[in-house]
Amino acid sequence: MSKSVCKGSVRAGLALGTALLSTVLCATASTAVPGDTGQRACPVVYFDLGETLVHTADDGSTGYQPGAASYLRALRERHIPVGLITNVPSSWGSTDAERAARLKQEVDATWQGSAPFPWKDFDDRVFTPRTEAERKPAPALWQRAKAGSGHCRVVHQAETAEEVRAASSLGFVPYRTGLPHQPAFLPVRLVELLALRSPA
Repeated sequence: MSKSVCKGSVRAGLALGTALLSTVLCATASTAVPGDTGQRACPVVYFDLGETLVHTADDGSTGYQPGAASYLRALRERHIPVGLITNVPSSWGSTDAERAARLKQEVDATWQGSAPFPWKDFDDRVFTPRTEAERKPAPALWQRAKAGSGHCRVVHQAETAEEVRAASSLGFVPYRTGLPHQPAFLPVRLVELLALRSPA
């Protein structure tokens, strides 16, 4: 590879890193709570499930989206909590726990791959519609997730522009996954920066 190509790649990488950092810091500043002089306890990273973390193939089988398994592992190693904000039929249960159990059953029944989906990482942070009116892009699921996250900053990663816009409008740091020429997921180091609150 020529030196000019290498320099071009480095410049592109630096530009991308700067843009991502700017996005995170701007989102951090915009979600600051006036009068709150303490630090945020942590970031909590929420995801859409289908076509963000998990892909459904034409034959109905499910498996990880590229990079999702290693990304979740990296968050786990850094003790960064994760959650799901995902649409499922409200008829799947009367509580989030019941609907989450049915979701797990549905995904696991068609799962392909040597490593199972790490449901335990998501604990009780799986938010699903109580009614059909709560389905995204209605704000209810994001509102419930944010309310359950205490003083932590909240991130939402999804593959659609509609969800990213909705999450951003509700105070989440948004990141659209799966776009070309940028990391598949919000880089973990930038997620860690969200733990440090900028001055209000």
